[in-house]
Amino acid sequence: MLDFINITFIDVLDILMVGLLVFWMIRLIRGTSAVNIFSGIVLIYVIWIVARALKMKLLSFLLGQVLGVGVIALIVIFQPEIRQFLLRLSFRYSAASGGLLKRFLRSGAKDHEGMGVAELEELTAACKEMSETKTGALIVLRHMSDMGEVVQTGDVIMAKINRRLIENIFFKNTPLHDGAMIMDTEQIVSARCTLPITGRQDIPPRYGMRHRAAIGISEISDASVIVVSEETGEISFIQAGEIRTMNSINELRLAIENSYK
Repeated sequence: MLDFINITFIDVLDILMVGLLVFWMIRLIRGTSAVNIFSGIVLIYVIWIVARALKMKLLSFLLGQVLGVGVIALIVIFQPEIRQFLLRLSFRYSAASGGLLKRFLRSGAKDHEGMGVAELEELTAACKEMSETKTGALIVLRHMSDMGEVVQTGDVIMAKINRRLIENIFFKNTPLHDGAMIMDTEQIVSARCTLPITGRQDIPPRYGMRHRAAIGISEISDASVIVVSEETGEISFIQAGEIRTMNSINELRLAIENSYK
């Protein structure tokens, strides 16, 4: 009965890959202002299909012209989302392959396995003190991503990780307190850095600009971020756009250690 339908393995694979691509795109723009734009484009496409089926020549011609240049418009409009999609895809592929591709491409770079015990103790002790005194802080832990552009937006320090230095930088009356601190496993790289703000609209109102900046940088890099709230003293740990509230310093220490695995 259905002999005229010839479905091969390649056809099935093609459908699955298109479905996966659409699924990833929906996940990427969900909760952002891009959803409304994407919905409008889909609506225009549906109207164009209907107009062609009904042989409405003028309307189908006009909509066809709009959709013809729509590819360029999509690239311009969704540039941040496309960049995030490619970065996330790269991170997931790298994690699945054990980071072999990144290690090959960055064979000349120093490979950090994780933060040392002394550095971790200094960092968590500083976070504990800032939490108790309600000193706002935004600390980015750099992993494989270079983040050179972000580092250059602030003041390069290149200093040993030290609790007193961290507390002093984020003290409210100091020149470097406003912005993010970039840190790797061995040293404080830069302070007063500007981070990209996330475009997500599903973030609870209780989270301020520090949390939005932390989510923003975690969306376009593999960095993990520590945020100390100036209002409540609450410590949050952000990675891959996910916010977790730290109920103790031991929990924070464990989250930092696991972020390097």
